[in-house]
Amino acid sequence: MAVVTVSRQLGSGGTYVAMLVARELGYEYLDRQLILAAANRAGAPEVALAQIDEYGLLRLMPAAEAHSAYLRAVATIMLEAAERGNAVIVGRAGQVVLRGVAGVLHVQVVAPIEHRIAAVMRRQNTDKASAERLVHTADRRRLNYLRRNYNADWLDPRLYDLVINTGTLQPQMAARIVVDAVRAVEQ
Repeated sequence: MAVVTVSRQLGSGGTYVAMLVARELGYEYLDRQLILAAANRAGAPEVALAQIDEYGLLRLMPAAEAHSAYLRAVATIMLEAAERGNAVIVGRAGQVVLRGVAGVLHVQVVAPIEHRIAAVMRRQNTDKASAERLVHTADRRRLNYLRRNYNADWLDPRLYDLVINTGTLQPQMAARIVVDAVRAVEQ
């Protein structure tokens, strides 16, 4: 009964790696539905929309009380998932919220900037300049999210048990490494 948190850089393939891990292990996969569930629990649907807006295009600024209630609900949902076990949690500062919880493996998926920009260009069917802006905006938003809400540095390798570079490893190999690590933690 393990839990895996996955932090990822936009364009690194981290979401795909997390999905492969969940599928291989038969684990529950929590990504955007965690955001929606937390916003519903907090009674703050506007926070869900602001959180899903990864690129900041909508420029939503929910009220401070709604945001605080949302953060508490996220933590509660993550802790409930950790109690149940057998879950892969993507994003939302799981590496901080569940730090120190037994049976939780924290993973960060990274890749070189050129690799990430090329991946976003392909996925979004956009030009290089637009993809570069999207990558930098997503990085800044993730960095600010952890700094503002948890006083943590998103890229601090000490927050993670594994940091995997998909610029050198294919997503399937990255997922295999995570699965093997989970199985080692479970023993």
